[in-house]
Amino acid sequence: MSRRELQLSDDDLTPVDTLTSPSPTRIAETLRTGRCPPDRAFDSFLPEDLRAASAEYWTPLAVALQAARWLDEFGVQRVVDIGAGPGKFCVAAALASRCELVGLEHRPRLVAVARTLARQFGVKDRACFQQGSLGACLPAAGAYYLYNPFAENLFGPGNTLADDVEFSCDRFALDIHRVQNAFRQAPRGTVVITYNGFGGCMPASYESVRVDRQLPCVLRMWRKTEVGDDGTFSLVDAD
Repeated sequence: MSRRELQLSDDDLTPVDTLTSPSPTRIAETLRTGRCPPDRAFDSFLPEDLRAASAEYWTPLAVALQAARWLDEFGVQRVVDIGAGPGKFCVAAALASRCELVGLEHRPRLVAVARTLARQFGVKDRACFQQGSLGACLPAAGAYYLYNPFAENLFGPGNTLADDVEFSCDRFALDIHRVQNAFRQAPRGTVVITYNGFGGCMPASYESVRVDRQLPCVLRMWRKTEVGDDGTFSLVDAD
């Protein structure tokens, strides 16, 4: 399948090698016990083109596990993944935590793949996916997860995952502005987890409460500690 093709095919639903790849049940049990299976085993349940893009675009399982630990530690019940792709973070975090995960993704094909992935791994009741662009407000949740979801706007023509969505520097700036405003309006206690940042700075009403620099990129958890927001930004590097 070409990386530019957008139609769903049988390959979207079939692992690489059903004889040698670990089963979803086996991978799920490994994640539920807090251990990290190889990313290639999990990725084998993605379509070929999305599997090839995993190292660049999708959250590593080690990151999802650490985020899941933090989410359970802070008692978070509902998490929205902004830019969920084919659902790797949502499915892995649902297996490794007690949270309900909602993936927000603007590519219809990726939403379809993510829903299939959740069914395959038995978490469709706790990992659901919505198709749509980032609007003026975000779905209500106790936490939000971002793996630098807007950076694709800066990649340039021919360097994006697919040509089904229009990207631009203006859209990059608008999405950053929208998500910052949504974070400002969120209630006190809201958690934000960023992996490799999100392209902007966190509002000063949030403080950095956890950070892991041992992963390939920086994983950081923020928590809103102030009821109001004066429009300024945190002095902590957004990584």
